[in-house]
Amino acid sequence: MPRVYQFRHSGLEIEVYETTECIGDRSDTLGDLNRVHRRIFRLNDKIQSIESELRLVHAELGHHRSINDDAQRDAAIGNYIDREEAGLTAGDVRRFEKTIRQLQVRRDKLSDKRDRLLARLPV
Repeated sequence: MPRVYQFRHSGLEIEVYETTECIGDRSDTLGDLNRVHRRIFRLNDKIQSIESELRLVHAELGHHRSINDDAQRDAAIGNYIDREEAGLTAGDVRRFEKTIRQLQVRRDKLSDKRDRLLARLPV
């Protein structure tokens, strides 16, 4: 009877077949599989936390873009103080966009690493 390990976040099910015709110590192979599973679980948790952080940063970026639009309009018809504030709000928008790009790159790297670990598991 195969054991079925279900991963917390990926929705994948992996079956591990236990056979009695193992070459070498069976506990080593099960230990390696358990280690790989634990690494996959940790990666899934990190990916999930990055995705929740991305949602928050996207919401915050939308707010800052709205403020920046207003500041840019005010700077077009206002005085030097409005132009200074417009520069500050534009900087905020650029900073949030950079944070989003960094989080996406980090998430993609972790997803690639998880895929490599999943490929190591027996079918």
